[in-house]
Amino acid sequence: MQPSADRDATTDAPTTPPRAINIGIIGFGRIGSEHAGHLASAANCRVVAVADQTPARRELAGAAGRAVHADIDPLLQDPAIEAVLVSTPTSQHFEHARRALEANKHVMIEKPMAMNLGEARWLQQAAVRQKRMLSVFHNRRWDADFLAVKNAVESQVFGRVINVESRLGQWASCVGPAAREWRPNWRNEAAWGGGGLFDWGSHFLDQLWRLFWPDKPVRVFAQLRGNIWSSDCDDFARVVIDFESGAAGMVEVNTTTARPLPRWHIDGAAGSADSPFSLRFDVNAWAQLEFTPASDNGAQIDASRPLRKVQVHALSEVDIWMRFAAACRGEGLPAVSAESVLPTMALLDAARESSRSGVAVAVRDLVQWVY
Repeated sequence: MQPSADRDATTDAPTTPPRAINIGIIGFGRIGSEHAGHLASAANCRVVAVADQTPARRELAGAAGRAVHADIDPLLQDPAIEAVLVSTPTSQHFEHARRALEANKHVMIEKPMAMNLGEARWLQQAAVRQKRMLSVFHNRRWDADFLAVKNAVESQVFGRVINVESRLGQWASCVGPAAREWRPNWRNEAAWGGGGLFDWGSHFLDQLWRLFWPDKPVRVFAQLRGNIWSSDCDDFARVVIDFESGAAGMVEVNTTTARPLPRWHIDGAAGSADSPFSLRFDVNAWAQLEFTPASDNGAQIDASRPLRKVQVHALSEVDIWMRFAAACRGEGLPAVSAESVLPTMALLDAARESSRSGVAVAVRDLVQWVY
């Protein structure tokens, strides 16, 4: 097409689409197949192969023309595959990511990164040695509710922040079913890395310490209980964090309540706010913060008002994948660096240790608190 006389010729010049990197998916359960959908919309990504031990999941993956394998070795040995998504059960993340890095692949891992900080740190250091990109899919760093709270805190709506409570509550297992074709309840089994702490809790802890940044966590006290939906891991998780400033933070994943509390509750020297719970996990509903200013004389007042919604820069799941693919080509950084996830893993470790011991666990010196 020739440019018109009154338009700069470069305006209509054809652009070369970014080269798509070839991606293999290890584990094509519910989450793996969701990622395949995101990747289908990412211009610089292409899923070319899937490894899954379940015939029904391989059939589903192969229906889109992808190569399918019952074992991960053929996928990792394929030189055309440049990057790998690890979306197997949590207890397998370390082994599958380790083998992918050793096969010289870039790696994206579903959260949580691994079962503990030691495994996560090993993977991060291996990626540096191998000069491979390693990222973790902590997409909830860009949820509308978290960004609304973060904006309100940074805008000094609350003044000095005293207390932040981040909750999910319902009377049902929050982790949801995995693919029905293979061990659909694994996310409620400790041996596979199940439990609410590793599921929603890993997202919420990741959000909480980043909300307070550069204020750093000092100690963690946790109560993890299996009551209704799980016999050997938590369906109730409460994690309390003391920060250097003296502020308190709490994450609670309670799937044993018929009366859910607010998704967010924030207290500050200038006032407090709540946002409603949503049984549909609607982040836009969670973002509806109702603010009540503090009274100078300490009298109880009723002057609640919704906080004005602001435009915040959010990344979609597709955006996160496109940033990762570009980083694999040496064009910028991934949306989530492996280093920035190590603090979250330290908090998860501390929560489990505190629940076992019944005492608070110091965390300030466990990691570099890289934002």
